[in-house]
Amino acid sequence: MVPSVFAVLAAALLFGTTGTAQALGPDGTTPLSVGVMRMVIGGTGLAILAFTLAARHARRRPRGAPSPRLSPRAGALMLLTGACLALYQPLFFLGTERNGVAVGTVIALGSAPILAGLLEWALTRRLPSTTWIMATALATGGVVLLGLGGEAGSVGTDIAGLAGSVGAGACFAVIANAQRRLLDDGWDPFTVVGAMGATSAAIFAVFLPFVDLSWLAQPGGWPMALWLGVATISVAYVLFTWGLNGLTAATAATLTLGEPLTAGVLGITVLGERLSVLAILGLVVLAAGLALLAWGSRKRDPGPYPVEA
Repeated sequence: MVPSVFAVLAAALLFGTTGTAQALGPDGTTPLSVGVMRMVIGGTGLAILAFTLAARHARRRPRGAPSPRLSPRAGALMLLTGACLALYQPLFFLGTERNGVAVGTVIALGSAPILAGLLEWALTRRLPSTTWIMATALATGGVVLLGLGGEAGSVGTDIAGLAGSVGAGACFAVIANAQRRLLDDGWDPFTVVGAMGATSAAIFAVFLPFVDLSWLAQPGGWPMALWLGVATISVAYVLFTWGLNGLTAATAATLTLGEPLTAGVLGITVLGERLSVLAILGLVVLAAGLALLAWGSRKRDPGPYPVEA
């Protein structure tokens, strides 16, 4: 359980650098163009990395051990994860562009645990654990404070940006639950995440001729694109899906609240975003919720099936 917790937290830290990397990138970018380039690079790299690890995993499988077959259900779930990851990109960048990196990221990932927990309950009728409920309530309270506080001197949250951020959170919740179902069916995590990467890269490759990528030629263009693709997609999603193998979708989604915490800290320290006292209090409460969830997971043994943290 503990290695899974730290794998998801490490993924969340990488996810949390996304908005800052975009903000430090060249001028002339749009949410769609950045999302397209990020996903073509990241999805391709994710597929290569994950399928390589999946092949190694298959060679270590005990002789005679059953392997899952690609059923219509499994294929549909894999395509769904890729489509949601593709849709996540422009929605997320729309939120950070309209409301700032700290607030946009917090709203996006703050909504994911609640949506993931509700979706998991609807699919399995399995209630989350008391620890998850307490930790998620605490972390979500921090997210609300951050969202209400916003940047110091701001006039409020942009509605279009808010819709984009919540939509991104919903996409992430669907990804976590779909991957959890595939892992429960016996699929190894690397095959699952590799299929997601390949699908999302293929979807966005169609849009390459129709978006303005002139910003790639500017200083910092390619470094930003490579960081967003390789670090925040290829590496981060391998860590997240491997960690999900020992956690429930709801627990994993709550741990990814490390992303808005990271984004908030980077927004303040690197980008110079000034958060209100209420928003800073939200960061503290959010960190406390994550600490509670990690502490509650420290001695659990997932056994043959994932359990609640």
